[in-house]
Amino acid sequence: MLKGLTLRELKDFFSAVGEKRFRGEQVFEWIYGHMVQSFDEMANIPKYLRKKMNVYCELNTLKLLNKQESPTTGTTKYIFETNDGHKIESVVIPDPKRTTLCISTQIGCPLDCQFCATGLMGYKRNLSAGEIFDQYLLASKDYTRSPITNIVYMGMGEPLLNFQNTLKSLQIFAEEKTRGISLKKITVSTAGIAPKIVELADSGIKVKLALSLHSLFEETRSKIMPITRKYSITENLEAVRYYAKQTGTRITFEYVLLKDINDREDDFHALVRLCKSLPCKLNVIPFNSIAHMFPQGIAGELRPSSKIRLDEFVRKLREKDITVTVRYTQGDDIAAACGQLAYKLEQKSNA
Repeated sequence: MLKGLTLRELKDFFSAVGEKRFRGEQVFEWIYGHMVQSFDEMANIPKYLRKKMNVYCELNTLKLLNKQESPTTGTTKYIFETNDGHKIESVVIPDPKRTTLCISTQIGCPLDCQFCATGLMGYKRNLSAGEIFDQYLLASKDYTRSPITNIVYMGMGEPLLNFQNTLKSLQIFAEEKTRGISLKKITVSTAGIAPKIVELADSGIKVKLALSLHSLFEETRSKIMPITRKYSITENLEAVRYYAKQTGTRITFEYVLLKDINDREDDFHALVRLCKSLPCKLNVIPFNSIAHMFPQGIAGELRPSSKIRLDEFVRKLREKDITVTVRYTQGDDIAAACGQLAYKLEQKSNA
């Protein structure tokens, strides 16, 4: 599989099979710059080499299986099928200032965050760097309203538990020959894998980082995000402070507001103390209920904070000069919350 190889790896590959190293650079540009979907489109590659690649190499990792577009917001959810038959999701979210693609890094997710539909799928496997990039390629070719300007690694799965493939995909996006996206426009979101946050900070790849925070109290966060039992809030906050210092970027904290769980006065004051302590911004997210998926335990008990409480919570944060964005759900009508549509299709295919 050639897609997913970095520039250096492609040069090494062609050298190893007896070709000139510059063939790797040419093929890289065709795959990631021109975003071709067949070897026959690689016009400056000799015919004999294209024929060999058709016989011995593979190029495409995904196929577009399904898409749904919201008539109200233009949000478009894509369902892609992997070569081994699994379903993954990507979502294009239009905005007056940008068009953002939310991509997946795993099939399912092992973290079992109680407010997230993807966790109900369980965990199947990591996506390859090629499968991560192909989401961008296929969505870019299909979505014609506007060019994709931003990417968030915020779909199905935990990017930092698929660290090597996540990093390889970022290295591909970092190359000048790759089309369309600057690393400055890419955000990697994590539920909090502290050692990998530090490793990403030291990798030399400078992207924005978002931490799915959701509570600053260990007991509360452990209930809704079991990964907290392995990597505490304290460890993760130390890691994101290190990341901000190493990369010179501002941290984003994601905060799904849950009734009577993380919307109390104590939560507000804890957030104020945190946001005053490092360069950051806060995304407050109204909870998109997954009750219709019949979750068990605490997941089935979660409810969104009222609109009145959310507005008050945000207003008070802004009065403290904290940068807050309310990320209202786009695409309720197309099951655009992470994992919902892929979960339904995966269940059908396993029936």
